[in-house]
Amino acid sequence: MKKTYNGSCHCGKVRFQALIDLAEGTGKCNCSICTKARAWGAIVKPEAFTLLSGEEDLSLYQFNTHSTEHLFCRHCGIRSFGRGNVPEIGGAYVSVNVSCLDDVTPQELSAAPVRYMDGRHNNWFEPPAETRYL
Repeated sequence: MKKTYNGSCHCGKVRFQALIDLAEGTGKCNCSICTKARAWGAIVKPEAFTLLSGEEDLSLYQFNTHSTEHLFCRHCGIRSFGRGNVPEIGGAYVSVNVSCLDDVTPQELSAAPVRYMDGRHNNWFEPPAETRYL
């Protein structure tokens, strides 16, 4: 069931709302940036995401294909969400860092299915052989 969650970076300058169904699944990837950031995302369509404050406080990092905007708060460094457009997953999306949801319960997080992706080997639709470190 979709639910509106409130989220933020650590210092609170970046705040957002997102309509997410955690039961639809979340994702963890072993690509270079996701591994280093320990990213745990829930993908939503742009119309299900509202940035409430902090656009001017976001910094952008892009690499490789530049298909994803890796955004982070320039004050506290937290990556609360990112944006991109990948046709293979349905086009435009927002990846919400579920660890930045302020009103999610531990029960909701523990019940959320996790899909693993092997981004390290460009095998995005298959899990890597080892996932325990993700």
